[in-house]
Amino acid sequence: MTRYAIGDVQGCYEELRALLALLKFSPDRDRLWFVGDLVNRGPRSLETLRLVRALGDNAVVVLGNHDLHLLALVHGSDRKRKSDTLDEVLAAHDRDALIEWLLSRPLAHSEGGDLMVHAGVVPQWTLSLTLELAREVERALTGSPRRLFEHMYGNQPDRWSPQLSGLERLRFAINVLTRLRVCTADGRVDLALKGEPPPPPSPLRPWFTFEARRSREARIVFGHWSALGLVQSHGVLGLDSGCVWGGALTAFDLDAGRAPVSVPCAGYQRSDG
Repeated sequence: MTRYAIGDVQGCYEELRALLALLKFSPDRDRLWFVGDLVNRGPRSLETLRLVRALGDNAVVVLGNHDLHLLALVHGSDRKRKSDTLDEVLAAHDRDALIEWLLSRPLAHSEGGDLMVHAGVVPQWTLSLTLELAREVERALTGSPRRLFEHMYGNQPDRWSPQLSGLERLRFAINVLTRLRVCTADGRVDLALKGEPPPPPSPLRPWFTFEARRSREARIVFGHWSALGLVQSHGVLGLDSGCVWGGALTAFDLDAGRAPVSVPCAGYQRSDG
């Protein structure tokens, strides 16, 4: 059985179907790992959700920040954005079934020597701690989602501490797993940066470049950072090649390590950065 990891889809349904055709995907022999952000900003989030959900156990999905944003809107959040393209999902006749499925997806998935998250891991987190924190968030998502979403948004606290507790601990875990790009060696995160990493002497660096990172025992598969494109270094695999921004949707064979396979954007492109 081949495992293909696929970058941020974000509603790029046509490109996803074209990519699966290019891979000659077969549910008899293949599994697909989705790095999160199945929805939003692209044109066909509803069809994307339906397709991936219909794959059943052949699809492993971790939640991204846009997926959590959709769930928050369904659970009463008033933080709808002008750039959102989620109205079709919110009005769909099968919305409840799709949302129930999405709500039950993990924030981290570990298998063999691989760990998949949407965004990243701060240097202080081991593989086991990352999974533990992800499970804490998942329990809150299924146990009291409305309460969690009421307190999910925000950039504080901005530094990891084992003493973090309650909603602050959950918010920090969510921010790292679904929004992280750069941080400092001591675990302070900067969630405002979205483009290229800042040059030296800034103490902020891509989260995966710290030599003392405690999660190095696993190959980490992630998305979220389209400005970097494909990343194959420092023991990680980054797969957000910016399809929704006019780039491409990329898949990578996790087992054979062959060259990545990409499908270019079909023409839909956001222009609001």
